[in-house]
Amino acid sequence: MAYQSINPNDGKLLKSFEHMSEAQLDAALATADNCFHSWKQLPFDERAAIVNKAAALLHAQVDDFARLATLEMGKRIDEARAEVEFSGAILAYYAEHAQSLLAPVKLQPQRGQAQMESSPLGVLFCVEPWNFPYYQLARVVGPQLMAGNVLVVKHAGCVPQCAIAFERLLLDAGAPVGAYTNLLISYAQSDRVIDDPRVKGVALTGSLDAGRLVAAGAGQNLKKSTMELGGSDAFIVLDDADLDLVVPWAVWGRMYNAGQTCCAAKRFIVLDAVADEFLARFKAALQALQPGDPMLATTTQGPLSTETALLQVLAQVDAAVRAGATLLLGGKRVDRPGFFMQATILGDIAPDNPAFREEFFGPVASFYRVHSEEAAIALANDCDFGLGGSVWARDEVRGMRVASRVDTGMMFVNNLDWADAELPFGGIKHSGYGRELGAMGIEEFVNKKLVRSGNLAAPV
Repeated sequence: MAYQSINPNDGKLLKSFEHMSEAQLDAALATADNCFHSWKQLPFDERAAIVNKAAALLHAQVDDFARLATLEMGKRIDEARAEVEFSGAILAYYAEHAQSLLAPVKLQPQRGQAQMESSPLGVLFCVEPWNFPYYQLARVVGPQLMAGNVLVVKHAGCVPQCAIAFERLLLDAGAPVGAYTNLLISYAQSDRVIDDPRVKGVALTGSLDAGRLVAAGAGQNLKKSTMELGGSDAFIVLDDADLDLVVPWAVWGRMYNAGQTCCAAKRFIVLDAVADEFLARFKAALQALQPGDPMLATTTQGPLSTETALLQVLAQVDAAVRAGATLLLGGKRVDRPGFFMQATILGDIAPDNPAFREEFFGPVASFYRVHSEEAAIALANDCDFGLGGSVWARDEVRGMRVASRVDTGMMFVNNLDWADAELPFGGIKHSGYGRELGAMGIEEFVNKKLVRSGNLAAPV
């Protein structure tokens, strides 16, 4: 079976789905292409009515959507509810603001008049991951449907029921068939979609390897693409930091979604003066977490999404230790059913250790102690990824200064509050290119067209 729902809490198969046939895929692309020609003509307020209805349905059915995410990928139920609510907020944000965000912009030429206009590109192909099965969809659906584009979406193989539920959400909200289409397709069929001339743009959130393949295909076809490919974010603790604030954020930043978050805190870079106290408090807080059924509100640590994901992170930890890293905490599978891993801290990671360069997509923190602010900045920047990061200091001016010198797409000072529909999300280096959310997100897949007017004198 191609797509499988397996409960990460106990490893039991819930449901399986076959791939679409070639004929079904071609029909879906034709329907999306036909839909685009009518959808793009709808006034903003008519598109907004549908997108707002979808937002309202998410809020009204939050428990149903959340339960499905918890069953399919193991997200703790409170986190799943928060994801559903935030997804609704994203849809509502674009329903309200899309028209003003895409309004013509007047220019000031030396002669005549000119403006920049925004128009949709057409059918967009979106490849989305399992770790936030609704939020990842909402952050392309909200801006791109409101911009007048239509979407065909390949969701991750382990969350097919979430994928189907989101397509049903849009249909229930009144979207025409073809505005949003879930594709249960293989990787080979994905290549075909990228090559299809009816598809005008490609957006992927996923691994570095997947990004390289999909970006290459889009580039070969000269199609606009955006890539969000993960990160290894620095969590920089300066010597004046308030550890009462820092430690809870450190635990949340590393362990939210069982550590399966692209912009999670992953590399903890701590100045010597506070390193011992930070490490002791961080270890104690991680040891206090309670692995368990993610459906229960009392559970504070959920499972990883799949057996494969668990085994990969365990293998990374073992390789790091063989290469000289010190296992400061955890490092093993939890002795219970399901895909659970102990909260883990690695220290003494040398630059030639594979752990120095890799992303750990699970409950593994890398701990580094440094002697100075300059050393912290240098270590933070010695990374192939560049998605996000944070700085912690009582002196906020100092924190802002350090944040400005770290090479990433996003930096946070004394917080890790990623969740805001108005703020652009994305990175640089191996974390990809392009932005989602905010004003930048809706502009990624529109034609920015110059229109110049005026009765100018003819050339002689």
